[in-house]
Amino acid sequence: MNPASGALLSFAYILGLLSTAILGFPITVVSWEQYILLVIGFGVLGVVAAITLPRFWRTGPRPRLWLTTGIVAALAVIYFQMRIPQPASNEISNFVDSVNSAAQGQVVTVQGQVESIPRKTRSQRSKFWLQAEQLNEIEGKDNNGAVSQGVTGKLYVTVPLIQTTGLSIGQRIAITGLLYAPEPPKNPGAFDFQAYLARQGAFAGLSGLQITNYGSIEQSWGWWKLRQRILRAQVRWSGSPTGQLVSTMVLGRRAVDLPYEIRDEFIAAGLAHVLAASGFHIALILGLVLGLTRRMSARSQFIIGLSTLLIYVGLTGLQTSVMRAAIMGLGALIALLTQRKTKPLGSLLVAATILLLWNPLWIWDLGFELSFLATLGLLVTAPLIIKQLDWLPPVLASLLAVPLAASLWTLPLQLFVFYGFAPYSLVTNIICTPLITLISIGGFLSAVTALIFPLVGSSIAWLLNYPVQLLVWLVSFVNNLSGSTVAVGKISVIQLLLLYGLLFIGFIGQKLGRRWWLLVIVGVTLVIVPAWQTKIAQFQVTVLTKVTCPWS
Repeated sequence: MNPASGALLSFAYILGLLSTAILGFPITVVSWEQYILLVIGFGVLGVVAAITLPRFWRTGPRPRLWLTTGIVAALAVIYFQMRIPQPASNEISNFVDSVNSAAQGQVVTVQGQVESIPRKTRSQRSKFWLQAEQLNEIEGKDNNGAVSQGVTGKLYVTVPLIQTTGLSIGQRIAITGLLYAPEPPKNPGAFDFQAYLARQGAFAGLSGLQITNYGSIEQSWGWWKLRQRILRAQVRWSGSPTGQLVSTMVLGRRAVDLPYEIRDEFIAAGLAHVLAASGFHIALILGLVLGLTRRMSARSQFIIGLSTLLIYVGLTGLQTSVMRAAIMGLGALIALLTQRKTKPLGSLLVAATILLLWNPLWIWDLGFELSFLATLGLLVTAPLIIKQLDWLPPVLASLLAVPLAASLWTLPLQLFVFYGFAPYSLVTNIICTPLITLISIGGFLSAVTALIFPLVGSSIAWLLNYPVQLLVWLVSFVNNLSGSTVAVGKISVIQLLLLYGLLFIGFIGQKLGRRWWLLVIVGVTLVIVPAWQTKIAQFQVTVLTKVTCPWS
């Protein structure tokens, strides 16, 4: 199979996964019958393409490949449906009293094994995942007596903060609390807690009152222990949240329990990527490793580089953005070993296909989507912007082009999901880039050293105190400026597709040259005019439902 055929089949697979949006996924529950219709539709499209397209595109793919493309897209839909988590017959969610509301719950004692490190919620409680094994109902349904039996399933647990002191992954515990089933959002744009649990393979939550029994720890080793060692070293002398922010900039916010106040500040300023382990970290690590091993053979560099990638992916906790960057980094290492040139766009497509084969549900994960869109922007648009800025010094042109290209490709999705954007984010990214680079490099050195000599790692992290505090101050300053956030309202799916269509035109039609501003005007018009017409033509009253959150 040649690369072009492989790329076509990869696009067909991704298109098949994206087509589930036609059925309303992930917002609505989709039946088997709807999936079957979609599968048949792709089969018919494959046959039609195999018959008609070769007549008009004689130098293009052969009929067999077009037919295979339709089959791959159809199989993608089937595979997607098969991977959607479904509760088993003895799943703990089946024992939730349907009469009680999510706020009232059902008093039970659940025994199980801790699956994640406890983290703080916004309401200053602890949350973690529990693999349920035994359910003892304290208050029976309809006075028919209590239920006590073995169960399965993943449970989202929140308990008072003090209850989780010293709690570790692999530990068996018993928790008494309120068992509840998550409800769908009642207000527009509200957090869909039910969908969030479903993506994690969970269908019930437990608002714990007390952990009644602390059992033994069965899991003696794990990547989480190394993460905790790094975090303790970086917090020892830097304190909180400075030390936690350094750890987050190295390992990502999914691996570190960063306070919500700091997290929200960075997100509001358009610096959410700073708190996510991503391609920047992989490029930095590989650059350091290859620089230190430049005198070694290509085989030795490949082995050391691959080992470093695997260790870093393990430390970050298998985040999608890191795995995407690691696969692309692996492609660069293979190119180094085989003395061949790598194609960045091809590597990005391969990374997307591999990850979506591993878990097709990631196609609707916002972090996954933003990571790939930002990387695509860096690959296809950043060089064009640098070319337009040829009157600037190369370093300054790159400093402007990188955040601008990433922002252009992620902005439409941000408008679709969050209904607004941070207008100062581009300037903030440019100003903060030197600090971010300094802290990231220092954080990596501190983390590596902390694994061997914790006190030395703490010393390096302490040296970063002033740069970190300056970064936090800059972020807070930007957020306090007038107009730091602009709300434009939710854009439609058609607007979203048209905006990305303009970006593709800008990439393909590079002959536009200095007339790129025409695309900018059209894009702004697509967003502003519909929002303005809606605002002046409608009188709208929004009534919100008061929601009780047992999961907070």
